[in-house]
Amino acid sequence: MSSSAALNTNKIAFFSTQAYDKTFFNKYNKDFDFQLEFFETQLNPQTVSLIENASIVCVFVNDIINATVIEQLAEKKVKIIALRCAGFNNVDLEAAKKYNIKVCRVPAYSPQAVAEHAMAMILTLNRKTHKAYNRVREQNFSLNGLLGFDLFGKTIGIIGTGNIGKAFAKIALGFGCKVLAYDIIENDEMVKDGVSFVTLDEIFKSSDIISLHCPLNNQTKHIINKKSIDLMKEHVMIINTSRGGLIETACVIEGLKQGKIGYLGIDVYEQEEKLFFRDLSEDIIQDDDIQRLMSFPNVLVTAHQAFFTNEALTQIALITFNNIKSLLTTGEIENKAALLV
Repeated sequence: MSSSAALNTNKIAFFSTQAYDKTFFNKYNKDFDFQLEFFETQLNPQTVSLIENASIVCVFVNDIINATVIEQLAEKKVKIIALRCAGFNNVDLEAAKKYNIKVCRVPAYSPQAVAEHAMAMILTLNRKTHKAYNRVREQNFSLNGLLGFDLFGKTIGIIGTGNIGKAFAKIALGFGCKVLAYDIIENDEMVKDGVSFVTLDEIFKSSDIISLHCPLNNQTKHIINKKSIDLMKEHVMIINTSRGGLIETACVIEGLKQGKIGYLGIDVYEQEEKLFFRDLSEDIIQDDDIQRLMSFPNVLVTAHQAFFTNEALTQIALITFNNIKSLLTTGEIENKAALLV
């Protein structure tokens, strides 16, 4: 039988899957009846060979979908690359276009999930609830070292005002903060709510807290670097729940060592594909930068969990399936932001 004859146009090969992926996608597949095959491994040039007779691949944030992988996908007659996330910096869109492979994503699932996690990181770093929790469990009821500050009245700078940045702004305004924002296009709704759009330099100079909510691209890569850190207030708090590559890690480490950066909260990390979504508790981690970051008492690291709510995972599964169904039936997706190629 030829490979084209054996091709199953209803089969989806999932990569970088966790137990919760299987739970949610299997649950909502009852209404779609796709054939699902799950791989725990990352999609990369060495693992493309795992795909057998599937016309669709479903990938996540740390899968590698470069020109080499896309060429191999084309050879296997894959027609759709479905990202079950909003970011697409890990996909070579030009290569996909060259091989006539459709690429879709989930542009918005639960902006509130990520926005709320960003605020949770701010509150945890400020009021040191993570330290207080461990201290009390050891019957230490001292308050020494737990001093925080009032969030009310502080200036929060938001870089990127898409759905997540907009949701985060509403939360920050609710705390009584002065909210500054930077994006290529001003959001009139946010301005009416009381957000002031300013230059990027003004964000760096005036913010007590800076929260990153922009995509990773050529313009935003290492937007937090030595030059931008030098412009910031003393003891600034930086929060990143977007993409690890927005931060130049070595410069942030130096800023922490010098005391320029007072607090750092990261849910993403530039080299996270080697670490996150895995249990490495019995391993020796070879990444010196993440080990250094975790050694600081004023750094909070979570492992890409900002999206991780029941509501978000439900929407991710449903939107991904609907995207695929639309592409298979019409070649288009009603939500234009979901179709990349």
